Amino acid sequence: MISWFLLAEAPVSEGGLFDLDATLPLMAVQVVILTFILNKLFFQPVGRVVEEREGFVAISHKDAKEKLAQVQGLEQDLKLQLQQARQEAQAVIAEAEAEVDTLHKAALGEAKASAAKLREKDRAEIDGQRAEAREVLAVEARQLADLIVQRLATV
Repeated sequence: MISWFLLAEAPVSEGGLFDLDATLPLMAVQVVILTFILNKLFFQPVGRVVEEREGFVAISHKDAKEKLAQVQGLEQDLKLQLQQARQEAQAVIAEAEAEVDTLHKAALGEAKASAAKLREKDRAEIDGQRAEAREVLAVEARQLADLIVQRLATV
């Protein structure tokens, strides 16, 4: 069996651009061993960390999309509730305005009726006083006419 180390120590012939001796397989083995060691010591742990981070980012992205969908749903619900509240407020305002208008008309009607009653009462009072004044004037006019007639008769 030929030892690789003996081949590596074999005399090197000077000559061409590429010398094919035992150094080439030895370097190839060293590269394979170094690659294996680096893979086990550095690349696999780094790969695991990268995969974990990718998983975390994917999960976070998924959660963010779900939360965004929830927020958009809540926003739609709140917009709908706000619209309903505005409609209810407008209905309450319209109802209150109608009630105020009704109360205003009722109060105005009562005030007009009360004013009409007072006017009729005052007119009746004035008519009564006018009738009394006419009676008094009529009596005084008769007395004055009688007095004038008596004085004219005495003259």
